[in-house]
Amino acid sequence: MQDIIKNLPKLAKDKQNENKKFFKKLKSKPPKDLDYMMQELHDEEFQRTDCLQCANCCKTTGPLFTDKDIERISKFFKMKPQQFINQYLRIDSDNDYVLQSVPCTFLDADNYCMIYDVRPKACREYPHTDRKKFQQISNLTIKNVAICPAAYNIVEEMKKRIK
Repeated sequence: MQDIIKNLPKLAKDKQNENKKFFKKLKSKPPKDLDYMMQELHDEEFQRTDCLQCANCCKTTGPLFTDKDIERISKFFKMKPQQFINQYLRIDSDNDYVLQSVPCTFLDADNYCMIYDVRPKACREYPHTDRKKFQQISNLTIKNVAICPAAYNIVEEMKKRIK
């Protein structure tokens, strides 16, 4: 798995122009069954992929924290939301709450999430490959294929199925 993670940025960069063209075409004329296909590809891939062997998303990027996320997680820690914000978060250039640093503060040595049951929505939905109207998040997906081996595999399989 570590070799795959190490090579992923180069693989993704090599496919970037191809992926951009593919997603541009997909956006203009998505197949009628795209949502169904993406759910199927997502489910198939995550039967093969064990996120605990990777956790590259948690090691290299941080999620956005919504107000609901902050409420839920601060309650879990028995903190006031502002205390949680002060201790763990910062505001990024898009004016969103994000972690102060990566790797994620809540990732333990065995790649387990210490707040898994209350984790942010962005973490629960990552890598967003089973999202409805998938074609609308092409820029995000192009970024995610460089981080997540599963997202990379899903996009490569999707390109084979949609010609």
